[in-house]
Amino acid sequence: MAKTLIAGGGIAGTITAIALHETGHEPVIHEAYDRTAEGVGAFLTLAVNGLDALAPLGLKGLVKDLGFDTPRIKMQLGNGRELADFALGGQLEDGTVSQTVLRSDLYVALRDEAVRRGIEVRYGKRLADARDTGSGVRATFEDGSSSEGDLLIGADGLRSRVRELIDPQAPSPRYVPLLNTGGLAEGLRLDGEPGVMHMTFGKRLFFAHVVHPDGGVWWFANVPRKHDPSQAELATMTGDAWREDLIRQLAVDRTPAVEIVRATREIYRPWATYDFPNVPTWRTDRMVIIGDAAHATSPAAGQGAAMAVEDAVTLARCLRDVPSIPKALAVYEGLRRERVEAVVERGKRNGDAKAVGPVGRVIRDFFLSRAFKNPPADDPNAFMWRHRIDWEAPVS
Repeated sequence: MAKTLIAGGGIAGTITAIALHETGHEPVIHEAYDRTAEGVGAFLTLAVNGLDALAPLGLKGLVKDLGFDTPRIKMQLGNGRELADFALGGQLEDGTVSQTVLRSDLYVALRDEAVRRGIEVRYGKRLADARDTGSGVRATFEDGSSSEGDLLIGADGLRSRVRELIDPQAPSPRYVPLLNTGGLAEGLRLDGEPGVMHMTFGKRLFFAHVVHPDGGVWWFANVPRKHDPSQAELATMTGDAWREDLIRQLAVDRTPAVEIVRATREIYRPWATYDFPNVPTWRTDRMVIIGDAAHATSPAAGQGAAMAVEDAVTLARCLRDVPSIPKALAVYEGLRRERVEAVVERGKRNGDAKAVGPVGRVIRDFFLSRAFKNPPADDPNAFMWRHRIDWEAPVS
C-alpha cells in the first residue's frame, strides 16, 4: 500500500483518490483553496467513455443522478440552415448516453463520496515545493506545513505547480483564440426535445443551448478574441454591458440566442481557452501529472472531464499491478500519451471553426455545408468516445 499525495481536489484529483482507494492505496487530497467549490463553475457534458470508466468505481450512477441525458446534437449555421442531426458520442451497452451536469454539483458529490469512503481531504494546502527523498516524496505548502508519501500526483490543473517541479522548462499552455461564457436561463418555453444540444456556427459567435428536462435552458457561447486577455480585462466583462455586447453579436443570427441571454439572471464572467499540444515530461520516479496539468484540451473536443476520468482509472490500475512506482508511472504514460495528444489535436481542429473573421466565415460555412451533406463513413471524433478501459484486466 502506497501513501499517495494528490495536489488538487477538483474532479481529476478526487476521482484519482477514489480509484486509488479502491486498489488499497492511501490517498490524501491536498486542495489549494480553503473552501469548497459549491456553486462555482459552469456545466459540462461527460462523454460515454468517461462514464464507462467510472462504472467499476461505483460512480456512474452518481453522475447520472446529478445530470440529464444528452444523446444528440443538432447543428446549424447562423442563417438558420440546418447542417446535421447526429448522436452525441454514441451509447454504452446498457443504453447510457452522455450526461450534462453542473460542474459544482459534480465536484460536491464526488468530494462527499470520497469522504464517505474514508479519504482524507486537506484544505488550504497550496503546493509550494516537492522533492524526492529517495524512498518517497516530501511536499511543502505555502502555509509552511509539509507532508510525506510514496508519490505525488499533480491534479492541479492548467497552471500546475507539479508540472513546473517535474520540468522547470515545461511549455506554457497554448491560447486558443476564444473566450467562453454561458449561463442558465429560466422562464422560457422553447420548442425542442430536452437533452438535445443545439449548436450554431453564427456570423459572429458560436452558440449552443440545451433544454433541461425541467424546462430551463443551459447555454454557452464562444467569443473570438485574437489576443490572450489578462485577468484584469476579463474582470471588466460583466454586468449589463457584457450582456448587451453578447446580445448585439447574437442578434444577427436566426436563433433563440437573444431570448435565452435576456432570460439569464447571471451570465458567467468569461474565461479564456487553452490547450496543451504536448507536455514533454509527465513524470519523475516519484511525481506524475494527470488531467489538465498534462494535457488540457479545448472544450470543442467534449472530452476534458472524460480524459481526467480515464487518467485516474489508468493510473490506479498501473499502481495496482506494476510492482514499482517508477515503472508504474512509466507504464501509465505509455498507455495515455498517444491517446490524449490525439484528443487535444482533434479538439483544436474542432475549435478552429469557431474563431474566424468575415472572409473565413464564408469559407467555413461553405465547407461545413459540403462536409455535412456528404459526411465521412466514420465519425472522425468516434475514436474519442469509443475508447474503453478494462478495470479488471491486469496491467503488465
